[in-house]
Amino acid sequence: MGRIGLLVSDFIISFMWVSSGVFVKKFVHNVLGFSHEPTAEILKSALSIVNMFFFAFLAKLTKGGTYNPLTVFSDAITGDFSRFLFTVAARVPAQVLGSVAGVRFIMGTFPGIGLGPRLTVDIHKGALTEGLLAYAIVTISLGLSRNIPGSFFRKTWISSVSKLTLHILGSDLTGGCMNPASVMGWAYARGDHITKEHILVYWLAPIEATLLAVWTSRLLFPPKEDKKAKVE
Repeated sequence: MGRIGLLVSDFIISFMWVSSGVFVKKFVHNVLGFSHEPTAEILKSALSIVNMFFFAFLAKLTKGGTYNPLTVFSDAITGDFSRFLFTVAARVPAQVLGSVAGVRFIMGTFPGIGLGPRLTVDIHKGALTEGLLAYAIVTISLGLSRNIPGSFFRKTWISSVSKLTLHILGSDLTGGCMNPASVMGWAYARGDHITKEHILVYWLAPIEATLLAVWTSRLLFPPKEDKKAKVE
């Protein structure tokens, strides 16, 4: 797939990702009729994992299309400068635009749906929380892609359960987002997308955590070519 096709995929998948989370909640509460704990939470968790499998399949089908800037950023910083520039200048904006469009669609479809994740702690605790969550999920993703053999199903299962677990751990503090583009969509709808809290907690902290995760991964598990160079 060419670069234009990849940008279109990022936009569409980001649009669908933001929308799908709301549809899962609506399906559990309005269609199935579950509104009380713990049944509703169990069903939402199960459907969330199914949802993540679907988006993992879309990523495979589009040969790299995804909804999370951290995913493409962690891959870009290990490649050449042209790929890094394409990611920062084109792919991440496409994901943000897709998320903004998705939020607008959801708010138009379900008036009064809410305004997305919010920071419920001070800015420093929020940045630490999102940073730790981003570091954990990027480290897991890098480990699955480089070091753990297995089928698509097994790797997607590990990744999905990990994301869900981390999301639950951070949901009461920052929303447990680990996705700057999705948060940007909701923040733009609220009009607070250029505030210090949003930029520091949902962009700067996760990006720094991603850099640290990539550096740690390369330090502990150097690429095969690096190992060969050391032997020679």
